[in-house]
Amino acid sequence: KIIKIPASMMLQSWMGSDITNDDMVRESSINDDYTKKLLKEDRDSYKIELIPHEDSTVVWGKIIMNVSKEFFLPTIVEYFDEDAVLVRTISYEKVKKIDEKFYPTLWEVTPKTKEKKGHKTIIIVEKAKFDKEISNSYFTKRALKRYSR
Repeated sequence: KIIKIPASMMLQSWMGSDITNDDMVRESSINDDYTKKLLKEDRDSYKIELIPHEDSTVVWGKIIMNVSKEFFLPTIVEYFDEDAVLVRTISYEKVKKIDEKFYPTLWEVTPKTKEKKGHKTIIIVEKAKFDKEISNSYFTKRALKRYSR
């Protein structure tokens, strides 16, 4: 069954996990939708604050991202709501080389709200393909129905 997800549902859980529908679709762009500010730099990492532009249609009020200097990949990302309340963190660990790119293979999503206390979603990436061309026909309603069986 194909379900169209309205913007109002983008912060809801994806299939009961601690990942949101927005995480799966990633309609927003850090480069286009956020103002970036370097908060701190040490020997191993950068700490960056991302504040959405006034006209951006994003779900987060603020994002704080720690980025590894070795791989230029996020290590810990904190997501805040519009009232600057921490909603969740995602840690990215076990960076491995996959298809000539370095990629974190262990993701841990930890909600910080009272309702989700004690919850956690862990994603282990075993295989990935990058820069592989995918035909537009793969994303038609007919193809989505066929591949979901």
